[in-house]
Amino acid sequence: MTLRARRARVCGPLALLTVLGLLAACATPPSPDPALAQGPWTTGRLSLKADASAERAAQSLSAAFELRGNATQGELRLLSPLGSVLAAAQWQPGLVLLNTPQGEQRFADLSDLSHQALGEAVPLAALPAWLAGRPWAEAPHQNLPGGFEQMGWRVWTERLAEGWVEARRDSPPAVQLRVRLDRPE
Repeated sequence: MTLRARRARVCGPLALLTVLGLLAACATPPSPDPALAQGPWTTGRLSLKADASAERAAQSLSAAFELRGNATQGELRLLSPLGSVLAAAQWQPGLVLLNTPQGEQRFADLSDLSHQALGEAVPLAALPAWLAGRPWAEAPHQNLPGGFEQMGWRVWTERLAEGWVEARRDSPPAVQLRVRLDRPE
């Protein structure tokens, strides 16, 4: 095994965690919308699996999450099984902050964040809409039985009433996102 392959095997999961951590920053971007700070949280568990590519080994991550906001402004926290924050990201137009135990990083947008962490862009801006069971308003989509297709991703929402949403991109490298939403009791 080459040194690069060993590094990819060790660093791959850490890079994925860093990307997702960028979405849940504790740092506050300048002039946040006060309504966002009062907005409701969407919570649950997510798992992300990405096949290997020429640049990195296969990756997988599972964590609890807290998400609020929309594609323009919001925050995402990834939590350990004990509830401690693994990563936190906050975003607004022109700025994405990611806080992890390794420190703070800044990105121009959510696509840049996911590209650096995963080696490719994952539509993180669409996530709030997808978790609500609808296509993201900023990109065309096609309705399909059980969900829709958008930006090369198939999003299944037929089990949303049970708290499940799944998104998959089959083009190489394939990526699968599964979310189990917490439901109020």
